[in-house]
Amino acid sequence: MADCTMQAAGESGAGLVSGLTSAEAERRLADVGPNDPLAVARESALREIAEPFASPLIITLLLASGISAYVGEIASAALIMLMVLLSVALHLTQTYRSRRAVDRLRGIVAPTATVERDGVWGELPRRLLVPGDVIRLTAGDLVPADARLLEAKDLHVHQAALTGEAFPVEKSAPATAAERAAPGDAQLVFLGTSIVTGTARAVVTATGRATTYGDIAARLAARPPQTEFERGMRSFSVFITRVVFFLVLFLLLVSIALHRDPLQSLLFAVALAVGLVPEFLPMITSVTLANGAVRMARKRVIVKHLQAIQNLGSIDVLCSDKTGTLTSGVMHVTRVVPAHDGAAARVLELACLNSSLETGIKSPLDLAILQERASDFAGVEKLDEIPFDFERRLSSIVVERDRERLLISKGAPESVLERCTTADNGATYAPLDETVRARMLAEFHTASQRGERMLAVASRVVPVRDAYTVSDETDLNFEGFIAFSDPPLADAEATLEALHADGVEVKILTGDNELVAAHVCALAGLTTDTIVSGTEIDALSIVALGALADRTTIFARVSPAQKNRILLALKARGHVVGFLGDGINDAPALHAADVGISVAGAVDVARDAAQVVLLDRDLRVLHNGIIEGRKAFGNVLKYLLMGTSSNFGNMFSMAIASIILPFLPMLPSQILLNNFLYDAAQVTIPTDRVDDVLIRTPRRWDMHLVRRFMVAVGPVSSIFDFLTFWVLLTVFHASEPVFHTGWFVESLVTQTLVLFVIRTTGNPLRSRASRPLTWSIIGVVALGIAVPYLPIARALGFTPLPARFFLLIMPLTIAYLILVQVVKGRVMGRWLGMHDGARPRPGEISLSTAPHAS
Repeated sequence: MADCTMQAAGESGAGLVSGLTSAEAERRLADVGPNDPLAVARESALREIAEPFASPLIITLLLASGISAYVGEIASAALIMLMVLLSVALHLTQTYRSRRAVDRLRGIVAPTATVERDGVWGELPRRLLVPGDVIRLTAGDLVPADARLLEAKDLHVHQAALTGEAFPVEKSAPATAAERAAPGDAQLVFLGTSIVTGTARAVVTATGRATTYGDIAARLAARPPQTEFERGMRSFSVFITRVVFFLVLFLLLVSIALHRDPLQSLLFAVALAVGLVPEFLPMITSVTLANGAVRMARKRVIVKHLQAIQNLGSIDVLCSDKTGTLTSGVMHVTRVVPAHDGAAARVLELACLNSSLETGIKSPLDLAILQERASDFAGVEKLDEIPFDFERRLSSIVVERDRERLLISKGAPESVLERCTTADNGATYAPLDETVRARMLAEFHTASQRGERMLAVASRVVPVRDAYTVSDETDLNFEGFIAFSDPPLADAEATLEALHADGVEVKILTGDNELVAAHVCALAGLTTDTIVSGTEIDALSIVALGALADRTTIFARVSPAQKNRILLALKARGHVVGFLGDGINDAPALHAADVGISVAGAVDVARDAAQVVLLDRDLRVLHNGIIEGRKAFGNVLKYLLMGTSSNFGNMFSMAIASIILPFLPMLPSQILLNNFLYDAAQVTIPTDRVDDVLIRTPRRWDMHLVRRFMVAVGPVSSIFDFLTFWVLLTVFHASEPVFHTGWFVESLVTQTLVLFVIRTTGNPLRSRASRPLTWSIIGVVALGIAVPYLPIARALGFTPLPARFFLLIMPLTIAYLILVQVVKGRVMGRWLGMHDGARPRPGEISLSTAPHAS
């Protein structure tokens, strides 16, 4: 289909190619599929249902159910199967709801393309593009598919993702029928590249996997390196697996030594192993992160990837330009400083010509200049453009007016002045002597000290030729300066103080000179004792730069490559670094940061590279997002500590009791039911409140904390389990069914109620649980007490308990909760004290994801 389109274009001429009809586009979409280079097809409903049954845990439960049925334990087999079905149903329901929520949020910032359909130009999701579509491209756009240019004006494309070329490449539309039939690379644009300057109209020739980028992506589609979060979960899984393995092996050896029924012992060991594993961890994590994403969206923060929530909460360094964060980002022309008195109007006119005719993204400076435009530039024809880049730090256009060709340059004062050899003296252009140069530089210096930004304007009459290059930006005539102001926001200082109070250090990375940066940052309350320039950065190794960046707040005159180095150096020092950017050249830094953050109004390149998109460019909005990320961290941490400590204590008690008692302390089916009900009480953890102490500073956890908490808190429950054993055997002279029932009730009630204690780092009487968590805990406790009196009690091996049992259990439960609070306070107090404001020590594992590959 792409070939047909190209042929038609070649026959009829580029100017006559029009877009597809909606009906034809739908037909082609059905044929070639969505425009996704690495499309992941949505799994079928049958596969989604079947997938949970492939997990090792579910397989273990199904084997246990099969063995129980084979030996005649029909009730146990049915209970295990019911638990499996309920667990899978809960997992599928929560996963589906979470995915729907996240998909809706991603749709808010989904990439779009400007497409002509049915003769009308409009925005469509990029994945709906098909070969034959006619698209429009402008500066800042990501090229949405492989395409052949129909029209192009001053088009420069950055295609380093495909070719590795550091500088933009100029593109042009095919000029002849032969070029249209077999266009070269200069007439083609490719998916994955970005428009730096210019405009174009193009016809799509390939989409999805058929694109050049899609072919490369397919070859590189191997699983990316594990993130830090994945490594942490893997380390946790290995730890739990080791504990489970040795527990099962120990119980089997004891059973053999005591000549017990090997099959029943095996079922008991398997049930204990299942009880020790926090099997709801993936679901709890997904739901917690999805809930966090929804809450963040309400606060104007859109998360494109759920893992970024963990990173966002762990940020301790935020790097950003000062424009639009410390300041409003809206520039105003304050004055014009001509090289010669009385020539201010000409300086402004030339600047307006440059700003209005250049095709790149209009900067705040350009917009401010255009507000001062006083002429309609009648009779002016633009001939060529030399786009801005961060090496030259200026841009130029070539225009023709009154049969004279004029090159007009505008840019950083130092860059423009060094290219000037003459200056306007009123009557003509005189040599730019050192006196005039010194006067201009002094004016620039004084304005910078006042916080004004300055642009220099220069011009030159150029000879007639087909195209102009950087080499023409020499022997310029200096025209003058334009000064701009962008004062700090009224609440900038308060916002920075709030971020600092919550453990986030803001560092300013700006292209402005040191004096302007110092003035604005000082007004915003940032320290200006040390300011590092881009030239200093280039001279440092990554280690030396890291040490310097650690103690530096302001970096001035930095290029995109230097921003990238600063971020990598800070990360090497153990920081979790966020970068806020919205420009064409911010993409490398957004990729290099642990969390790339952009804004809804940013160019496509920046939004695509970011993991988090702010609907408002406001540090307060970002601050809210960081807090929500920490809340998600806190709730995931709760589940880990709850599951490992309570499960370990109960399993340890059962293991010891199985050695001492002449019978199994609890039947396998009862263990599984106990574990399922306990897990069900924790399903609502994602809705719970998080302590301020976990929100005030970036938090990371390590396996040392999990181990310490499990080993310290777990045995506390064993102490009260053994007290329960003694009560049941000596006070009630319990038979085997009474013992099983009594311990089931005591175990479930204590480990479920202790959630109120473990869910907070402080006093549970002062920190209230969320309403859903409160009711789920109370509901499970009530159900656990009621189970022995339900019709299914006999089938499960339960029997009614005497009322006296509950009178004795109540004080034991209260004492247990108090002792856990004491032990928990010591463990968590030590951890919080060690980690307040501290970077992770070697061996620590962060709950945030690692930086993505750069």
